[in-house]
Amino acid sequence: MADGQRTTRKYELRRRADAMNETRRRITEAAISLHAKVGPARTTIADIAALAGVQRHTVYRHFPTETDLLRACSSEYWQRHPWPDVTAWRAIASPGERTTTALGDLYSFYGSVERMLANTLRDSDQVIEVKESLATFRVYMNTVCEALTVDRTPAANGRTLLLAAVRHATAFGTWRSLVRDSGLDVTAAVDLMSSFIDSVAKRSAAH
Repeated sequence: MADGQRTTRKYELRRRADAMNETRRRITEAAISLHAKVGPARTTIADIAALAGVQRHTVYRHFPTETDLLRACSSEYWQRHPWPDVTAWRAIASPGERTTTALGDLYSFYGSVERMLANTLRDSDQVIEVKESLATFRVYMNTVCEALTVDRTPAANGRTLLLAAVRHATAFGTWRSLVRDSGLDVTAAVDLMSSFIDSVAKRSAAH
């Protein structure tokens, strides 16, 4: 094969690869958009194909199973919206200040991913792949609880109470209840839950 033919061949292969990557990107973007709008359980391959401007068989060519597509969407979305850094909170010596900082970061984050997280949590009991994708989220929340209780040392029977308080305060549902349902701003919600945790911590230490 002549050098010119090789160059042309390489160009054609690269252009084909670029086109495939662009199609895959459009499919992923369409799926993410629909998951945020209606939720994974209510998103169909036909809807994704229509929004991406491709045929259904094209979706399946890039993502042979819905699990493949869901994993790609989940990975892409959470790379763009990383969870707050627990390591940064651990560097804060004061338990009270650490709690306030963590809740502020978490509550602000919840506001930025509200639609996607709400739909994902809602659909986790309906779609096994969605439930599996939340495993990382549950591990993260356990790490959050550990970081906010590590140097609060209540008696053994008080530890359960303190953990329950921290889990409640850091939960997405608590943020929605305070901010969306009750109309508190983030600062007021953080102050309320920080005071709640401090109160429970003092009570737990006394038991």
